[in-house]
Amino acid sequence: MEPAVLRDDMVASLEHEMKGLVRSDHVGLALRTVPRHEFVPIDVDEGAYSDQSFDHRGTRILAPSIVARLLEALDVQENDSVLVVGAGVGYTSAVLAEIVDERNVHAIDITRTIVYEARENLESAGYGGVFVDCGDGADGLPEYAPFDRILVEAAAIEPPRTLVSQLADDGRLVIPLGSGTQRLAAVEASDSGAPETVEEFGKTAFAPLLVEGEQSDTIERNRTNREDREFAERHAQTRRGWEHEWIDWDGYG
Repeated sequence: MEPAVLRDDMVASLEHEMKGLVRSDHVGLALRTVPRHEFVPIDVDEGAYSDQSFDHRGTRILAPSIVARLLEALDVQENDSVLVVGAGVGYTSAVLAEIVDERNVHAIDITRTIVYEARENLESAGYGGVFVDCGDGADGLPEYAPFDRILVEAAAIEPPRTLVSQLADDGRLVIPLGSGTQRLAAVEASDSGAPETVEEFGKTAFAPLLVEGEQSDTIERNRTNREDREFAERHAQTRRGWEHEWIDWDGYG
């Protein structure tokens, strides 16, 4: 079946069968246009246009329903300047590029190999003008700020203040918040500049926002964390008290 037909079926399902996840015409049109198969490995059995998430090289390729939910919460408008924190394979950035133009989309990821793959995927799909950089997502891209919209595809306890400070007036940041149970939240800067949650969109589940040293393609840089983990692994392999041979105490003394 032709990819265009598969995309149309995918979006029709998101519009009508999945509680109206796609409500905006421009989000639906963008999802119908972007060739998702350019961002999903060809060995995925379920297919690029199934509503599935996939683990891939230390990142997660989000299901179309999750992407739709994020974009509807973001409430992006034509010609908005957008920052995507957690570039992943580049699919979300491509859909945004269809709405606001690729020159207005910036993405950042802390894992260098993911950045390279996102750039290649975007170029192959026809969105080479999207800017993808490597760095700590919590720091944002201050040299390109302010942004009308910031989308964080990773969870945090609180909205990073640095990202909030990079919002334009009336700007909007969408981020999963929480450590256990997470909620998808839209955040704006208050009059004092502090983050203020203005709307919530239900429960969600994302991996936490990474910091330097936690990338999947790098050595573990925090020695204390590494040593604690290695000690725990060794300790788990030691024999428990009830597993030791019986001691003949009569032989002592």
